[in-house]
Amino acid sequence: MGAEPQVNTVGLVLHPTRPLGRSIDAIMAAARDRPARVLARPADRDRVPPGVEIVPDARFAAEVDELIALGGDGTILGAMRLVIDRPVPVLGVNHGNLGFLAEVHPAQLPAALARLADRDFTIERHAALCVDAGPIELTTRSGFNDMVLGRSSRTGAVSLDLTVNDLQYGYYRADALVVSTPTGSTAYNYAAGGPIVSPSSNAVAITPVAPMSGISRPVVLGAADQIRLSVAADSAPITLDIDGTPAAELGHGDRLAATMLPEAGQVVRLSARDHSSRSRVKLSLLDLPLRPDQLLELIPPELRRDAEAAAGQLQAPGSPHLD
Repeated sequence: MGAEPQVNTVGLVLHPTRPLGRSIDAIMAAARDRPARVLARPADRDRVPPGVEIVPDARFAAEVDELIALGGDGTILGAMRLVIDRPVPVLGVNHGNLGFLAEVHPAQLPAALARLADRDFTIERHAALCVDAGPIELTTRSGFNDMVLGRSSRTGAVSLDLTVNDLQYGYYRADALVVSTPTGSTAYNYAAGGPIVSPSSNAVAITPVAPMSGISRPVVLGAADQIRLSVAADSAPITLDIDGTPAAELGHGDRLAATMLPEAGQVVRLSARDHSSRSRVKLSLLDLPLRPDQLLELIPPELRRDAEAAAGQLQAPGSPHLD
């Protein structure tokens, strides 16, 4: 007798409001063919069909071999946070808008699932920020995008002292302060005027939002640097958000530390080159200065060939001319 086929365990991470039924049906059909166990968390009990096993969050994180995140970048970030203690591959399916992390659109999901089953993919690794606020309870302690320290009201300013590797770097007085990973450098950090950071660097970017005094420009630090921020006496009350999720309220004298955890997350890439090209197009829409001929180079070759063929038919003898 031959060995029993390996049964993988797939976890579903769902956007809380978007309609996902067709994608879930495609996943269940693929799971019957593989075969595979499909797990979901209690919070998604009412959004999944029979055949999906509902398990507590701790078991979910401990048992999955891979995750499928249906939503936008926020859903993918949440999926990676769930398994940060034992990273597994995360396939992102874009049910969101712009999206930099998701590679697969819903119509492409059946083909992507077949490649996932055949292990025909590469892994894109992501670093995370690990945050410690001492005695202050945090609702989440890790982020793959950024942590943002902002005013909890419209008045006053965020005032923070920065220490790096036990050396005083100066202070910030601003509307907010963004501490981002390379993944998050194209998000709030970029909108605030911060740099786009290469994922290969594992660097940390610290960018003040509407600075009033103190450090007024972005600072880029290394992955091994120990970053500490202390809330100054003249600061307004601060809300700490991690990956867009409220994590804590901070006040005078509170301190937090942030360290980089390399290779804390794994994102499935079916075509890293094509995904990189699409991401560059999206960045160009966000005002990255590319020339028209450089944008043309980012169009996938098959689409260029189709466009050139269509143009040739229009120019052929006897073809109608569009004036």
